[in-house]
Amino acid sequence: MKYLAGRLAALLAVLAVIGLLPRLTRTDPALTILRARYAERPPTPETLDAIRADTGLDGGPLHILGGWLGGLLHGDLGTSWVSGQPVAPDAIAALGVSLTLMGASLAVALLLAAALAAGTLRRGATRRIVTTRAGVGAAVLAAFPEFLIAAVLAAVVAVRLDWLPALGWGTPGQTVLPALAMGIPAGALLGRLLDDALPAAFAEPWARAATAGGLPATRIARHALRRTLPGLLPQLGLIVVGLTGGAVAVETLYAIPGLGGTALAAALAQDLPVLQACVLMLLLLGIAAGLAARLASRTLLGPALHDGALPALLPPALPARRLLTAAAVVLAALFAAVTVTGLLRDPLQIDAAARLAGPSTAHPFGTDSLGRDILARLGHGAARTVLTAVAVSAATLLLGLALGAVRAGALTETANALPAILTGLVVAGVAGPGPWSAAAAVTAVAWAPIAAHTSALYAQERAAPHIAAARALGAGRAHLLRRHVLPGVLPPVVRHAVLRVPAIALALASLGFLGLGAAPPSPEWGRMLSENLPYAERAPWAVLAPAAALAVLGATAVLAAAAVRGAGHRGARGRKGAA
Repeated sequence: MKYLAGRLAALLAVLAVIGLLPRLTRTDPALTILRARYAERPPTPETLDAIRADTGLDGGPLHILGGWLGGLLHGDLGTSWVSGQPVAPDAIAALGVSLTLMGASLAVALLLAAALAAGTLRRGATRRIVTTRAGVGAAVLAAFPEFLIAAVLAAVVAVRLDWLPALGWGTPGQTVLPALAMGIPAGALLGRLLDDALPAAFAEPWARAATAGGLPATRIARHALRRTLPGLLPQLGLIVVGLTGGAVAVETLYAIPGLGGTALAAALAQDLPVLQACVLMLLLLGIAAGLAARLASRTLLGPALHDGALPALLPPALPARRLLTAAAVVLAALFAAVTVTGLLRDPLQIDAAARLAGPSTAHPFGTDSLGRDILARLGHGAARTVLTAVAVSAATLLLGLALGAVRAGALTETANALPAILTGLVVAGVAGPGPWSAAAAVTAVAWAPIAAHTSALYAQERAAPHIAAARALGAGRAHLLRRHVLPGVLPPVVRHAVLRVPAIALALASLGFLGLGAAPPSPEWGRMLSENLPYAERAPWAVLAPAAALAVLGATAVLAAAAVRGAGHRGARGRKGAA
């Protein structure tokens, strides 16, 4: 009951923020409506007051929130500020499109996950090998944002090869590329998780007894899958939540009339009733996916959920730490070299005679549609993105430490289930697009993993024997916190925050790609990708250069994190063996 009460309170808080968007916006809603519907009328106080009275915006926050919630109970999602038409019909139609796209993307994800884990499943069932096969490659692929894969697929498959249509919706061919763009990272993550869990399942006594008893390999494999599914279903729920965020970028790129593209257009136009409806539906989709995954997990566990009969699966051994470290160092050195070289060039200099010029000695990565040097823009964009990501990481570290210490579990889970793009739409609807809005949107949700890590370590340290001994000797709360708790909590949490810097940079780039970040002519990687995508057929280097930079950044983060995990796992195994 306490669990449900906390989650319900967090959900109501999010709903209140969505309902109060018209009051939170930095612009006058009446002025927005006047410009959209009655551009010929002067913005006199009488005219603005009449618009506020007609739309119900003349009351206080409670009046506006109550009116919006009351409309929801009657199926009324409001009236568009731009078109003056009811929001519900278009939002429901967009919901159907998004559900279809998410269903196709989930099918791609499940197929890819099955393919990645097939080798381990086959070998484990026949007892020939019980090690993971997907490896770091799947983790690297899972780290690529949907908008990056979507842009590369559009540039290569649709534009260069002309195999599939790049825009539109309504035919099976128009579903393939968007479903691949959203399904590949989700499937890579799910496949890596499944591939990691299977060896531990095959190593349990029941699997050995089944093999010794001559049970068919297919039945052993089926039971191993059932054994691992309860631990994977919550992750599957989070993956579906991630699809709701990825749908915004993918639907926008491929001109798909779904909730994501509709929400982005509404945020940029300050059409808050449409944005409210789209964000609410995307949020409910994510919540429904999480609840369905939790219920399915409890059903699969059965009696073991209550009697504790099911042992925890042990983590598998990771690839050699030296190899991972070497790969991370090489990619980091490449990233640093490109950044330094680009910083020595002017990112805003326009050479009209060299528009869309190919790579050369003068322009090693070519030029964009305005004749600006791509290498220079990559370097300056890297410096800007990394500095912003470091600042956001510092803010999330402080928030995570504070909220993790007070165990804000419900708030943490709610924030963890909100994609950064979704919060970016809300922040853009309130404050408008810009670099500060993008940073605030990422900060609003990126603290959740840090808080969860802090909470777990804090509880672990408070239960340690040395705390009880120090308390028995008369140590006060301040001394216990400063001398005993913080030394065990701060170092791993700070390392966690540092490893999340590239992921935060990718989230900022995704918002820049959607036009919710820095404004032109700022050399921001996401914006570079969106600006040059229309010229992908004539100048593919203009798209592939920022795409490769984002890919290197994501791969470096994954390899560095895997190297750190490998060191931690070996240390834990060594301590266990010594004990």
